[in-house]
Amino acid sequence: MESVSIFCMILCTLICIQQIRRTTSIGVCYGTEGTNLPSPTEVVAQYKKCNYQKMRIFKPDAQIQEALRGQGINVAIGTLDDDLPTLANNPAAATTWVSTNIVPYMNNTLYEYLVVGNEVVPGSLGKYVAPAMLNLYKAIKPIGALSQLKITTTVPMSALGISFPPSASNFADAAMSDMTAIIQALNNMQNGDSILMVNAYPYFAYASDTSHISKEYANTKSSAPGVVDGNLEYHSLIHAMLDAFYAALEKNGGSSLGVVVGETGWPSGGNGEITTPYLSAMYNSFCRYYILGSGTPMRPNKKLDGFVFEMFNENEKPGGVEQNFGLYQANMTPVYAFC
Repeated sequence: MESVSIFCMILCTLICIQQIRRTTSIGVCYGTEGTNLPSPTEVVAQYKKCNYQKMRIFKPDAQIQEALRGQGINVAIGTLDDDLPTLANNPAAATTWVSTNIVPYMNNTLYEYLVVGNEVVPGSLGKYVAPAMLNLYKAIKPIGALSQLKITTTVPMSALGISFPPSASNFADAAMSDMTAIIQALNNMQNGDSILMVNAYPYFAYASDTSHISKEYANTKSSAPGVVDGNLEYHSLIHAMLDAFYAALEKNGGSSLGVVVGETGWPSGGNGEITTPYLSAMYNSFCRYYILGSGTPMRPNKKLDGFVFEMFNENEKPGGVEQNFGLYQANMTPVYAFC
């Protein structure tokens, strides 16, 4: 009970300080790989109740998109990875995709991001991402109601071959060609306002090396820097991860691009004492009130946007930690307070 009380005091202090500093716009990923999940209408109502201002859906879903109409929630919508070759090779298919999956809902839905492929770089589908992005951009550009929609893709940390220290980072050899093409495509869209989505999970780095990475540095913020990189100090591992991408982008023609957190989270179970509701709550609250809406040491003036992973514990995912990233159980019972 004492540890719970300490946790509550720390969390409340953190929240109060950050709410005084700024209003944070929080996104939450909404996956559907679970049985007996609530209806989309119920889910959207929960987003509104808890002031989750952004929703990321990983593929078009008519029921979810109908439920989002008129709700004022900013939406990131993804393409299916299997559709990438067709979208890349057939401009007409890209036009049809937009006409089918976005146009019917656009007048009363706030589409913010179109995510073209999820973690396909490095990989065999990576070569299709840049041409698919450009075809979708050409399909969307004439539609005035979608002028705010940013086209991007999502890449994992494995897209980097070097990530430590952040300033030395660069893309992996297996990803370099595809990432160069993606950077060029992003530079050709949205007049310098383009972004790259990055899935960054300090938990996995910590779980793989608990001897050399401190729990505080991975989970929230360490008092001593976890990394000193030139004149920059890193007290939070997620900042170091994101700055590693900024450095890689800068080395490859993407210095004007922003970074958005496509996914981040900490599992509440599945791997013993390093995966508890306490640690999950601390990490996600830290992201909500400290990371999102702030800059990084390398880019202090570029405010981070992004999405916590995820809304529900989904029982159709692989067992272990993959089933324990949710803020809620399938019956809408909170795993911990995040509302």
